[in-house]
Amino acid sequence: MTLARKRHAVYGNDDTGNDYEDTPSPAKARRVDIPATIDNSDPSGSDYDSDNDSEIISTRIEGIYLDTVNRANLDFDFEHICSVSLSTNNVYACLVCGKYYQGRGKQTHAYLHSINDDHHVFVNLQTLKIYVLPDNYEVEERSLNDIKATIRPTFTSAQVERLDLACEHAQDLSGKPYLAGFVGLNRVKRNDYMNVVFQALAHVPPIRDTLLLLSDMDKQTPLVQRLCGLVRKIWHPKLFKAHASPHELVQEVGVRSKRRFRFDIPGDAFDFLTWLLNTLHIDLGGTRKRNSSVVYRTFQGELQITAQPLVDTKSRPNENDPIEIDSHNDSVKVSKTPFLTLSLDLPPKPLFTDDGGDDDDNDDRSTIPQVALVTLLQRYNGSTVAEWKGEARSYKLLTLPRYIICHIRRFSKSGLSIEKNPTVVNYPIRNVPFGDLLPKDTTVLPKDSSATYDLISNICHDGRPEQLPQNPNHHNDGLAQSAVYAADDSSSADGRYLVYTHNLADDKWYMMRDLQVEPIMPQMIFLSDSYIQIWRRNGC
Repeated sequence: MTLARKRHAVYGNDDTGNDYEDTPSPAKARRVDIPATIDNSDPSGSDYDSDNDSEIISTRIEGIYLDTVNRANLDFDFEHICSVSLSTNNVYACLVCGKYYQGRGKQTHAYLHSINDDHHVFVNLQTLKIYVLPDNYEVEERSLNDIKATIRPTFTSAQVERLDLACEHAQDLSGKPYLAGFVGLNRVKRNDYMNVVFQALAHVPPIRDTLLLLSDMDKQTPLVQRLCGLVRKIWHPKLFKAHASPHELVQEVGVRSKRRFRFDIPGDAFDFLTWLLNTLHIDLGGTRKRNSSVVYRTFQGELQITAQPLVDTKSRPNENDPIEIDSHNDSVKVSKTPFLTLSLDLPPKPLFTDDGGDDDDNDDRSTIPQVALVTLLQRYNGSTVAEWKGEARSYKLLTLPRYIICHIRRFSKSGLSIEKNPTVVNYPIRNVPFGDLLPKDTTVLPKDSSATYDLISNICHDGRPEQLPQNPNHHNDGLAQSAVYAADDSSSADGRYLVYTHNLADDKWYMMRDLQVEPIMPQMIFLSDSYIQIWRRNGC
């Protein structure tokens, strides 16, 4: 029997795989019994401390085991579940092969793995304590702190403040360089519509900073825990691999949404974004009150909606004339409502092109209609009237949020298929005057009437939808402000999403499509069909 097995501490486990300690003194777990054949004095006759000799032998034995740790095999992005029992209770990761096992007491799966495969170093994925099995003693070694940081990255306020001031270039274990905050995400079958939303929100400073610094993780919902873990890995400067996996978060999304959003079928990025924002708002303690959560403080503005039944609107001499609301009619209803997103309607898709060919197969963008973003924004100037579910409605912006989410409606249902509007939206990426949409008919102008915004994220869709998505029916999350005029029941079935994000630290743009990450020129942003845009107010 080796010296390492002659330990004072004796451990066991119950039937559920939980660990317990029979010996009340944890200090003895790191001690080694010295055999009687070892002389406790040196050749010169002077005595030495046997306790020190015990610690030296223990350290040497631990060093032998720690040499077997193989960081190249470690991947903590997957669900923490035992590979044998499929249990999520008391799971340990083998630091030699990277597999997950339950328990560390006798007859547990981790214990048997250590004997059968001669793998001895394990980490508890919940407590981050590292143990040597089957001897069952804890190891406290600073050289293993990078493993703990990879499992659960942490950030300080000082580190978060520097994220937008200086770029943090790093390398993974294989020497591949990457930029912290701009790493790729694994694609789990068809979850690209989720990946672009995760990337976009991870680069909205208020949302990002809250998730990086959120404490008391044990008190948070599983969705918040998984989202925090993913955002922290995206911005972690010491990754073992130059990418992250949203596997745990994607699975939790499927459970929380009751399989409304799944990774095995295509989905709509905007539909998922609105659900995630509403759910995140509730999980972070938000209410219907303004500024009750970081979601509302970041994205919530206010609209005035004027509605009238179509039968009571002003008569039109010609059917092609625009609809006008009869303000003198008692049927007019004026209400104020908060919003999280602004939806923009594109001009109708042309039925024919100049060359008479199929518009869907024509790659010449000169034949595709174009429209300016400022033209689409006129929908919220208070004078433009649109038809919506048997009513004539006009929208007027009253308050602008710090960050504006614009949704460009590109997809519509037609029978059993989904049609995509290829209209090109032209816009500058800096100093867009959203403040011009605020009402100017008062003597005192709103304080944000001169507000301008810069683009920070642009989610685009490439390709054509080919089949009707199989998403379940939409559910009401209890927050109506984004569902009335922002949500869209249509979905993009077969295409690929990508996202362009702006790095404030180096003032450069990066394109991210799942695992693909590369810097691009700002002019390249306009080559893809914009679908969701996030704008940041200057000076905030």
